[in-house]
Amino acid sequence: MRSGYGRGVSADPLHRAGAPQRSTTSPLPGGSTASAIEIRRSTRRRRTVSAYREGDRTVVLIPARMSEAEEQRWVSVMLDKLAAQESRRLLGDAELAERAERLSAQYLDGRARPRSVRWVTNQNTRWGSCTPAEGSIRLSHRLQGMPEYVVDYVLLHELAHLLVPGHGPRFWRLLEAYPRTERARGYLEGVVAAGRLPDVPVADDE
Repeated sequence: MRSGYGRGVSADPLHRAGAPQRSTTSPLPGGSTASAIEIRRSTRRRRTVSAYREGDRTVVLIPARMSEAEEQRWVSVMLDKLAAQESRRLLGDAELAERAERLSAQYLDGRARPRSVRWVTNQNTRWGSCTPAEGSIRLSHRLQGMPEYVVDYVLLHELAHLLVPGHGPRFWRLLEAYPRTERARGYLEGVVAAGRLPDVPVADDE
């Protein structure tokens, strides 16, 4: 067990590609200077990838034979895993409603005004749903513990459905203002690909 560090996360990417052993440090994605990422390659590490915080930097441990493209992809995956681990405090329904109000004001000019926003445990094949006639939004409990930007994306997705039904061009234009739409969608697709859900879930309206 590693001592002196914060809790970390690990994954098994089943990689086979070759690369020399090395350690590199780079800024966080998005140009943030608040922390840095240090990549540590190990010839003893054959299958697993892990990451943890060490002071003002994030250390990612990867197999020495991992390719550059795989390294970039898995660094992003592990940063998301750490973010999820560090935001385990669950939002209650009241906090979720406040979050929805803030997102509506910030990205939809306050036009989406749900009457209720709550977590539900009976949505296992989709991330969220809404009933425009009732002004109600429901988010799957499976989102709890995921990075905040992912929860915000699903919540904003359902807020947009209060204004526009379906997934046509007008609907997607409403989400263009949210800067992490593509990253959030990629994260959710990764969750599905990892086999956590039996079917491909979608954020949908009723």
